[in-house]
Formats: sequence, C-alpha cells, structure tokens
Amino acid sequence: MRVMPPRPGLLPLLAGLALFACSGTLAKAQKGDAAKLEARYVATLAGISIGRGAWVVEITDDQFTAAASGTTAGVMRVFSSGKGTSAARGSITGGRFVPNAYASNVTADKRADDVRMAMVGGAIKEASVNPPPIPDPDRVPLTEAHRRGVIDPMTASLVRVPGTGDVLGPEACGRSASIFDGRIRYDLRSEFKRMDKVKAETGYQGPVVVCAVYFDPIAGHIPDRTAIKFLSEQRDMEVWLAPIAGTRVLVPFRMEVPTPVGQGVLQATEFITSPLSTAAKSQ
Repeated sequence: MRVMPPRPGLLPLLAGLALFACSGTLAKAQKGDAAKLEARYVATLAGISIGRGAWVVEITDDQFTAAASGTTAGVMRVFSSGKGTSAARGSITGGRFVPNAYASNVTADKRADDVRMAMVGGAIKEASVNPPPIPDPDRVPLTEAHRRGVIDPMTASLVRVPGTGDVLGPEACGRSASIFDGRIRYDLRSEFKRMDKVKAETGYQGPVVVCAVYFDPIAGHIPDRTAIKFLSEQRDMEVWLAPIAGTRVLVPFRMEVPTPVGQGVLQATEFITSPLSTAAKSQ
C-alpha cells in the first residue's frame, strides 16, 4: 500500500498497483457511520495472475482501522516470491480521518522492508525504517516540513464524500492527498473520469466512480530512477471506488496501472460490508 524503493522482482510492480490512494479528506462524521468491509483482491499483469490479497476496514462514529495482506501467486512465483502486510488506525476528528499509527512489512526474495510510524495531528512523531534509505547525493532531501500535514498510504485509501446526497458521484474525485510512507513524501491527485458498474464474485454489485490518479513525488526520492519517472509521467492510472454500505466512505474496488509489459490490474473478487456490532463500536 505504499511506494517502495525500486528493487528486483515483484516490488516495482506492486508499488505501481498500490498507487490507488485518493484522499483522506472527510465531511463531518455522521452518527450511524459504523460498518465493516471484508474484501479480497487478485492482481494481474497483462491478464496473467501474479498476486492476491485481503483487506479489512472497520469504521465507527469516531474511529477507524484498516489492515491488508498480500502475496505473490500464479506464474509470478516462478520468478519471485513476496508477501506483505500493512495496517493503520486512528480517529475521525474535526471532519477528517486522523491516523495515529501505521505499519508495513514487505518481504520479497528473502529481503524484508519494515516501516512503522506514530502520528499526531497529521505530523510524524516517530518513525522507523528498516533497512534505512541508502545515502545518495541525487536523493531529494526530506525535511521536517515534509513530515507534517500528511497521512499514511492506508488512510489515504479511505474517501468520505461530504453532504447528504448520493455518495457515488464526481465529488468523490477531484482531490489531493499529501502522503508519507516512511521513505517518500508524495502527492496523489484524482480527477473524475466516468461512472461504471462492477460485480464481485461475492458481495457488492452496482455502480462505481472511476477517478484518474496522478503521482507527484515531493521528497525522499531519486528523480532519475526509472520507476519514479514512469509513475510521474503516467496519465492513464485509474481507481474505481465502491461504497462501504452504511457509511459515506468509498474505497478502491479496482485499480488499473499501465506498465511497460502490460496492464496491471488489482480487482476485488469479494467485497462484503456488514454493520458493526454494539461491542465493536464501543471498543
């Protein structure tokens, strides 16, 4: 769920597919926004299965948690093995998702990448990154200013539509998110593209909002790196947003990222929402 430094094997592709986050901006939280999403996804490249994952999101009136896991699958296992987890939690305060903790661990070809961050009011207070970034004179320096006014990649994937009208519409797009993943500070911008329809094998079927997504690196990156240049120049990345029933929150149902070797797609096969129990709301 974040931009990884370019490495051999699966990671550069996963980095591209992960760029679906749209915005952490919210309307004022409404009573009754309490639901749980359980979703499963498959990743394909040029139509060939390369990975699968699961995502669980819980939203109450004033808190949220989100956790995802994934692994390589299909033909990709012949060339590279990888697995990863990512999670975030926080509060819904002053009309915004406000994360207070984020963690991500990715292992590929027996090499692990671990990031942990503690946040207060949109500022990174503590962060550990292992292994640390390799010093490079071409790397754009990260400053303390880059660690303020940001959200993590997982929180950025939750989009709450303001107002009381139809949650599915152009208002879900046209946003910008300032994101810090522990290594790179970047912006993701989205623009309304069209409406479409989807049908999961299990769970949701109905309309979705399709947004174009643009990646703008800010700091912590090396501008001449192939992956950074490729993603920055992309104008055909898309995220398809579907609703978490019982809330005004939308999350990615499908993502499309063109790559030099074919279209990369992350698609939900299961997308099931249910109301949270009274006990879950009070925790």
